[in-house]
Amino acid sequence: MALALFLIALALLMLGVPVAFAFGGAALLFALFDPSLGLDVFNLMGFRIFGIMSNTTLMAVPLFILMGLILEKSQMAERLLLSMTAMFGSVRGGLAVSVVLVGALLAASTGIVSASVVLMSVIALPLMAQAGYSRALSSGTVAASGTLGLIIPPSIILIILGDVMSVSVGDLFKGAILPGLSLVVLYIVFILLIAFLKPAVAPALQSTQRPSWRELLIAIAPPLLLMFFVLGSIFAGIASPTESGAFGVLGALLLSLSNRTFSHTMLLHVLRKTVVLSSMIFMILIGATAFSLVFNELGGSDLVLHFFAHQIGDVWIFIIVSMAAIFILGFFIDFIEISFIVVPILLPVADAFGIDPIWFAVLIAMNLQTSFLTPPFGLSLFFLKGAAENLVKTIDVYRGVVPFILLQLLGLALVILFPDLVFAFL
Repeated sequence: MALALFLIALALLMLGVPVAFAFGGAALLFALFDPSLGLDVFNLMGFRIFGIMSNTTLMAVPLFILMGLILEKSQMAERLLLSMTAMFGSVRGGLAVSVVLVGALLAASTGIVSASVVLMSVIALPLMAQAGYSRALSSGTVAASGTLGLIIPPSIILIILGDVMSVSVGDLFKGAILPGLSLVVLYIVFILLIAFLKPAVAPALQSTQRPSWRELLIAIAPPLLLMFFVLGSIFAGIASPTESGAFGVLGALLLSLSNRTFSHTMLLHVLRKTVVLSSMIFMILIGATAFSLVFNELGGSDLVLHFFAHQIGDVWIFIIVSMAAIFILGFFIDFIEISFIVVPILLPVADAFGIDPIWFAVLIAMNLQTSFLTPPFGLSLFFLKGAAENLVKTIDVYRGVVPFILLQLLGLALVILFPDLVFAFL
């Protein structure tokens, strides 16, 4: 019955039912028609919802979303990309390397994948097309660089996983630094290798004029300072993620004022969008809570625990199977649903095997990053195609992301094989 519940919820999702209602509705249907359950299973639902809404860790989510949206409107990304392009454009593949570096800086500043992908699609793709770059490489670089916001702190998914797995968000941020930077290095090495082997795919910009160090510093310093104060306050134990998120919002507003992009209209726009995105996340969490109540009552968690502990019984096979399951589910459902639905199912098994929750959470975050790139429902692919319009074809986008999906899986394998990448700063 627990397996049937999960499959019906997935079927509703495939039919286009919104995620919160697919999982919450499936749970309600089973509670109504299964005589062993009844609606009494939801007696404690109100307390759980109140606990979700008053959770101090989850309060950081809307704050970091608001910070990212304000920075999106501050024209910071445009100046960053133009400065980086002028600096590295004369190198073969340098424009694509600039996109990766800007993607990493945006990830550390905003943490919002959709904003990063759309911004770089609008700014970088026309530049790469004019420079004669391969459309597949251009599309893959922009889409993959935008997804770095999912692993490089401050990441929304790390905050969610910190709450779901009951671990310190600050420790997750520390643990994700080197894995995130390792992906940046893998992307850059791949681009330079491709540019060396196939010069026509990523030509150098001959007419690029290098900016002065002062111009480069003016472009890079604001996001770096904001990242330093937001993450530094968490790492130093001075502020909680929620408090540092509030500080980040203040810093983003000051940057917007200094860039003269602040306006009443802009503020209303980012506030409305923050409410919409935050509401979506919390509605999914409420639907997931209803689903987990019924799933556990039907013995689903015991079934999963018994399967991995007795049928498999090996910690490394559990790691491989769980990562493969999350990767495959990422083709069809969003990272938020996986975090709220699948992770709580795997968590008791990980505890039983004695797996370090920080390491396991970083593995999950790196794996979930691929869900933004894997067709047919990779959100980064939709963001990029929608922003680029006729500049690239859909087939170019799909072809372009395949090498970066493989690079992300290579990065995941490195973190599995070398756990010290996670524990270096802990």
